[in-house]
Amino acid sequence: MGYVHDLWYKKGPAGRKVQTKYHGKGKRWQARWETPDGEPKTRLFEKQVDAQKHVTKMDHAVLAGDYLDPEAGKVKVGDFALKTWLPAQDIKGRTEIEYRGVLDRYLIPEWGRRQIRTIKPSEAKAWQALLASKYELTGTTPNRVARHVRSVFRLAVFDKAIRASPFEGIKAPTLTETKVYPPDVAEARQIIAAAYTALWRAMFEVCALTGLRSGELRGMRLEKFDALRMAYRVDQQLVYERGKGMYLDDLKTGAGKRVLPLNRRAVDVIAAYVAGHPPPKNGPWAGLIFAMPGGKPIGESTIDWAIKQTCRYAKTEARHLHELRHHYASVLIAGGESPSVVQQRLGHKDVLTTLRIYSHLFNEAKETTRNVLDAAWAIPSKDEKRLASVTKIT
Repeated sequence: MGYVHDLWYKKGPAGRKVQTKYHGKGKRWQARWETPDGEPKTRLFEKQVDAQKHVTKMDHAVLAGDYLDPEAGKVKVGDFALKTWLPAQDIKGRTEIEYRGVLDRYLIPEWGRRQIRTIKPSEAKAWQALLASKYELTGTTPNRVARHVRSVFRLAVFDKAIRASPFEGIKAPTLTETKVYPPDVAEARQIIAAAYTALWRAMFEVCALTGLRSGELRGMRLEKFDALRMAYRVDQQLVYERGKGMYLDDLKTGAGKRVLPLNRRAVDVIAAYVAGHPPPKNGPWAGLIFAMPGGKPIGESTIDWAIKQTCRYAKTEARHLHELRHHYASVLIAGGESPSVVQQRLGHKDVLTTLRIYSHLFNEAKETTRNVLDAAWAIPSKDEKRLASVTKIT
């Protein structure tokens, strides 16, 4: 338990008070206590009663598990974001670059040199408004940027650097999802046919038939491909980490790990490509289905460039690889698959993510259902005609 120490006097012979070397210099009363980790802490006060109140407050906070280190909140926002929050996200490659970019562009220029405890709710609300007014962000970007920054302060609360986040009670920017308009089957076929190597042709078609993410597609392994059961086990992806290069890493989320059913065309495309281009048998890339000449893995920028070049050859709209993933989703939706099934096939973390991205496609599918019903019931049956004539007579 903490206690109060008199800096001006100490006990002398026969219990008499003796002046110390600090007598008359600065504040007299020193509050002493220990943090939950056993680290000694002190603070000076002019009055004994104020020092005792502070010790009581600190002891109560330690016992209640609500202790807040007065020094922790003095850390600079930029230092906490880069040295504590970013490493805690356990992200690598392109995602780490994206998160670091958010901090460098939108957080650090505004608050980087401020103590984290000094940010007020009014400033947090004003900062969110700047995302649209000053930085001119649109679509889903304001919500995504704000989500990362709000997470920085949420972690500061968990670490007991601050008692409450300045964003507490402040609504995040509205998530306005940009509608996706993926290539239809005809356009997807056109892109695949225009691919200028067997590698790109196979990869683009597999992506359109499976909806795999770029890292999942580029990290496909032969051992996870089951031609007999027509399935592929998705539990790894190819990632890039600065200073380490490319390597295969396990998927982080349970939703991302999935057994993906393959149609006959996908099985045939993969099997034919493997037969003509056997994967490496040894080394770190053993079993990698899609690789560059020499067995090296394919970088994300390489395949992005390849599909853009292919779209030019095909004379179609410029597309990104991710749009072939959207194409896969659109085919499932048009075929009547439920949102939960689409979520599972794509490896989304929850069905709300699926609905947010593809809500307009589900609505279009509903309208198609109505049109089918209208067409089927457009010509009255003989019983309906008889019923209508009876109704008129009545």
